[in-house]
Amino acid sequence: MRELRIRVLAGVFVVAGILSWAGARLWNSVGTLPGVPLAAPIVLALIAVVLLATALSLRARLKAQRDRVPEAKGVDPLMAARAVVFGQASALVAALVAGMYGGTGVLLLELLDIPARRDQAIYAGFSVVAGIGVIAAAIFLERVCKLPEDEDDNNQGAAHPA
Repeated sequence: MRELRIRVLAGVFVVAGILSWAGARLWNSVGTLPGVPLAAPIVLALIAVVLLATALSLRARLKAQRDRVPEAKGVDPLMAARAVVFGQASALVAALVAGMYGGTGVLLLELLDIPARRDQAIYAGFSVVAGIGVIAAAIFLERVCKLPEDEDDNNQGAAHPA
């Protein structure tokens, strides 16, 4: 399984932001720019909390397993792999959504004198922050589930080209 690349996530964020800004600018010229829903940052924050709770739970179970705590509940490798895939998918979607709301928020910064648009700019800003939270939680989850042997294999591969 491949690791998340920060460059890929940043690229998705930037491209989505630019396209969203351009689309919102075009849409606003028609006069019907759709609003930023209040639920957007809330849903992203909930996803970040779920990812963080999963990572903390797996980390505690893995630590108990490594320390050979009696009656420690082990971690099924398939469950850990599914958690990592969920985290990676969440991070990619969060980068896309955060970029989209970031681009719309940049356009809304020009319209802060209208109270409804000011609220939408705030929701867009919170959506970007919550999206970054999802990405951080996903990366943390990925690091928790990383096998120690993976690090050794990667270092040997770098030292000894095939």
